[in-house]
Amino acid sequence: MPQLEKTGAVAFWKKYDRKAVLRQAQIADELGYHSFWLPEAWGYEIFSLLTEIATHTKNIQLGTGIINVFSRSAALVAMHAATLDEISEGRFILGLGTSGKKVVEGFHGGDYRKPLTRLSQYIRVVKTLLAGERLDSAGADLWEFRHFKLEMTPARADLPVYCACLNDKAIRMVGELADGWMPTFWPWQQIGRGRELLAEGAARAGRSADDITIAPFTTAMPMPDRKSGHDMARGLIAFYIGGMGDYYHALLSRMGYADNADLVQDLYVKGKRKEAAAAISEELLEALVIAGEPDQCRERLTAWREAGVQLPVLTLPSGAPPEISEALLQLMAPA
Repeated sequence: MPQLEKTGAVAFWKKYDRKAVLRQAQIADELGYHSFWLPEAWGYEIFSLLTEIATHTKNIQLGTGIINVFSRSAALVAMHAATLDEISEGRFILGLGTSGKKVVEGFHGGDYRKPLTRLSQYIRVVKTLLAGERLDSAGADLWEFRHFKLEMTPARADLPVYCACLNDKAIRMVGELADGWMPTFWPWQQIGRGRELLAEGAARAGRSADDITIAPFTTAMPMPDRKSGHDMARGLIAFYIGGMGDYYHALLSRMGYADNADLVQDLYVKGKRKEAAAAISEELLEALVIAGEPDQCRERLTAWREAGVQLPVLTLPSGAPPEISEALLQLMAPA
């Protein structure tokens, strides 16, 4: 298992300011963070922002954290990835996911069909094109490809592809095809369950799970005490359980938190959002959040690594003043 001994950071998708995020990326670069990830929902277009960041940073790797596989063609994403990897001098990581029906159909006007099949074939197309091969050899039958290939030479044929997946079948697919796994709100004590699924998928392709980086989005709240940090995280967790479809509710139910997930979801969908946040149990908070004084947070981060997390990607606060995110980056900077 590769021990990166590094930390990444991600700007949370709900609200962020372009200039503030650029500054945060520069700070993360100066502090020695492994990578900086930008999400894409219904705000900024992400490849343009990452290109701007690439031209104003030196060493930090840059990732899409994440883009969906419905709003662009797989070939266009391969072109985006190859171009940005060249501009950044080999620092780009492609993060992919399926998103959900509400976003794909309600915002992009797409047809949300066969999401896992689309994700797996998307990866095959991207990797085929980056390797300099022709599209009709990708083994992707969702599309009727012709004998095209990229009319440029990618800086790296093995540009890493990470996937944000939560269900068992999807995680096995990551093990078979991708280079990294990026779960969100996966209880840290049960990371081993995910690695077992990665290993099953990797075995199907004659690979080793050691070749796949486990890089969960991680909520870290360095505060004067653990309770304050937990309280800061409650609203975000309630939103994911109650407002993001059934994905996170189903995940946490499988992990042994069904009663609490049911309660939080029920309150949230009834519009009782404060009550939903307050209903999150301490047990669940301990499983999902790193909180406490900075030294305590770093100790907890070590425990997460020992459980199998190789690249924790710290979530920067949503909608908070830029100085809050910058302080978090300073407090949780890699040793």
